[in-house]
Amino acid sequence: MTPVESFRSGLVVLAGRPNMGKSTLANALSGRHLAGVSARPQTTRRRISAVVDGPDWQAVLLDLPGFQRPADALTARMQRTVEQNVADSDAALLVLSADEPIGGGDRFVAERLRAAGVPVSIVINKIDVATPDQLAPQIEAAAGLLDFVSIHPVSARTGEGMDALRAGLPELLVEGPRFFPEGVVTDQTEEELAGELIREAALSHLRQELPHALAVDVEDIEPAAEGLVVRADLLVEHESQKGIVIGKGGRLIREIGQAARGALSAAWGTPVHTDLRVKVRRKWREDESMLGRLGL
Repeated sequence: MTPVESFRSGLVVLAGRPNMGKSTLANALSGRHLAGVSARPQTTRRRISAVVDGPDWQAVLLDLPGFQRPADALTARMQRTVEQNVADSDAALLVLSADEPIGGGDRFVAERLRAAGVPVSIVINKIDVATPDQLAPQIEAAAGLLDFVSIHPVSARTGEGMDALRAGLPELLVEGPRFFPEGVVTDQTEEELAGELIREAALSHLRQELPHALAVDVEDIEPAAEGLVVRADLLVEHESQKGIVIGKGGRLIREIGQAARGALSAAWGTPVHTDLRVKVRRKWREDESMLGRLGL
């Protein structure tokens, strides 16, 4: 067993504006599908831990919602989650996008990390969709945001640059014991992971205006004749939205269930069956008790 004094560990927040690819980055570094991803902002609504182990180090990545101005009880809770976890962290990855100019939102996040006083590595993600003319100025602009340990241009989607980023994680860590035993990759419950991947499946099939009004409430997970069955409610705020999620003749909800079954079966290594229902819960984003039930 590695002596504690030669072991390095730390809580590393993934900080950035919404839709910078933080969840894809956490999944890629941990080697597991732990966080739901989509092209829509606000896909991540709560903190998700992704454990990355090295031979003599352990980084616990904290995938967080993007920094944002609260618009309702849900986004207020999301912003509190971000602020609390940044305050409690040992280090940070500032995640930027290679194909979007650095703006006021990025500078705001950088300032919050500077105020936290933690070591920061800058990750310029999505280099696979950036042009060569975009990348060099982006690196130069990122370097001026704050003091940093390293800069890593990467594509979390394709894997380019990810080996160097992973190898650089120990630079951000301090001497200390493991947070999790070897082989543990997250502190998520099965219900939380199921909710993440069902919502990811739904977002991939739904039109642009609906995702913010959608939540997943996992009722139970039970053994089946083969594998597991997951029963969950997809919550929307209006009757018209319910029809959209179900689709003509139930086509869309079947497609969502099929996609969720595939993701969950891969995550758990066993066949998974889903029993999905769509329910109207008016103004659930303003309902503090409902937000608590959903773990948000």
